[in-house]
Amino acid sequence: MEEKYFNINRISSIIENALFEDIGIGDITTDAIISSTEKGRAEILVKENGVIAGLDVAEIVFQIIDDALIFKKCVHDGMPVASGTVIAYVEGSLPSILKSERTVLNFLQRMSGIATLTRRFVKLIEHTHAKITDTRKTAPGLRMLDKLAVQYGGGVNHRFGLDDMVLIKDNHIAAVGGISTAIEKCLSYISLRNLSIKIEIETKNLNEIDEALHYKDAIHRIMLDNFSLNDLRKGTAYINKQVEVEASGGVTLSTVREIAEAGVDFISIGTLTHSPAALDIALNVQ
Repeated sequence: MEEKYFNINRISSIIENALFEDIGIGDITTDAIISSTEKGRAEILVKENGVIAGLDVAEIVFQIIDDALIFKKCVHDGMPVASGTVIAYVEGSLPSILKSERTVLNFLQRMSGIATLTRRFVKLIEHTHAKITDTRKTAPGLRMLDKLAVQYGGGVNHRFGLDDMVLIKDNHIAAVGGISTAIEKCLSYISLRNLSIKIEIETKNLNEIDEALHYKDAIHRIMLDNFSLNDLRKGTAYINKQVEVEASGGVTLSTVREIAEAGVDFISIGTLTHSPAALDIALNVQ
């Protein structure tokens, strides 16, 4: 994982914001019912089959709340587990455990849901050379963790933000009147600032692919966006490995296999992070 994107300070900042959102000035119910000196132990239990992601994040949550809490992982991030599996234990101050509960579960459930869905896509295309990749369609403020979960599911990360690479999309092309103009402007910008950065161009049809390939020595990847399966095969064959090929647009579990078999290098899927189903995970005080 690249330190630029995944580092303890940035993750801790996300967690602290989540804890402030949840606890505010204090957990009134826990403070009213449970003595501040009471000790306890809890298990974290998975209630459906899936891929675990977020245990390292959960540990940081507990440490921020109370660094005396003892957190023991029984599995590791990226591991498939069956329903009924205890994935971790935490023990120490019972009020601290209860104050951590919701935030821990929110991170674990979302990240594990993303990892589980990613793994389902990855398994369907493992007989091909294609890779499943994510998009910028992430929950605001959670992009780092959403993309980390994709990695745990076996996917690869696309750009993290607009400063990562050049991705010339349809609106850029429409704004300047064509693919060639958009590419020329980007090449000029990159040269003027002496940048070392990759260029990807989005295309909508075979004619746009042909136009983009005039710059095959300058661009790195062509995206085939919302192509029919037949046109996807034609486009990939026409590109013929001169640059990387990414398929995008409306990819589902029922279509991903044929898309991968068309010969593309990457398949980008917004669903991984914009609408994942949370994995059912519970924290039970013992």
